[in-house]
Amino acid sequence: MDFEKRLNGYAVTWGADYFGIADLTPARDTILEQGGIETREYPRSISIGIALLHPIVNQLLRRHERAVAVSYRSHCYDIINARLDQIISRLSGVLQRCGHKAYPVPASKRVDDDRICAVFSHKLSAHLAGLGWIGKNCLLITPDMGPRVRWATVLTDAPLATGRPVDERCGDCLECVNICPMKAFTGQSFRAEESRAARFDAGKCDQYFSKMKEKNAETAVCGLCLYACPYGKG
Repeated sequence: MDFEKRLNGYAVTWGADYFGIADLTPARDTILEQGGIETREYPRSISIGIALLHPIVNQLLRRHERAVAVSYRSHCYDIINARLDQIISRLSGVLQRCGHKAYPVPASKRVDDDRICAVFSHKLSAHLAGLGWIGKNCLLITPDMGPRVRWATVLTDAPLATGRPVDERCGDCLECVNICPMKAFTGQSFRAEESRAARFDAGKCDQYFSKMKEKNAETAVCGLCLYACPYGKG
């Protein structure tokens, strides 16, 4: 556990609020389908999370106001993503210097416009690491901050001790489903064997953002499913 503690210590020193290590073996087929053989070859992942600021997220019901939208996009997206990418880059460097492979997956970079996805699922990694569960809003829900956390991941072959997934705790709650302006969520709970489409129509969400970006890219924000989660408000 000494190496895991060292990595955790580095991540916290560099600004991480969450750190977890996942065994990716149970999800190899899903990882292959999304990112290809380059991502499937890694048996473990390190999840890094940074919590969002409550006062900014709590304003999202007024997201059509320019000041609210600009603040959210800046402090809960652009700046947090840059901080996360710095941390996973530095952690990857540490792993490589110790003789291990390391592949940093950026905090928020789409690589497939047809499927509307990144090369790897950060929430899958964080879930398998035991940091939370995938909710009905298709976000990673932590027990303390709910979905008010942004994530980045390092894929690695380092022989690290891993966490264990936690059970879903959404119960009968449909707050995220009911607040979605595009009705993109079905309300169905996460099941590893089912595709994302069973829970979430990513195309509807993407169309909504595209229309907002046509008006003003700087103020194109939503986040209502994140705002509404009772765990985040707790």
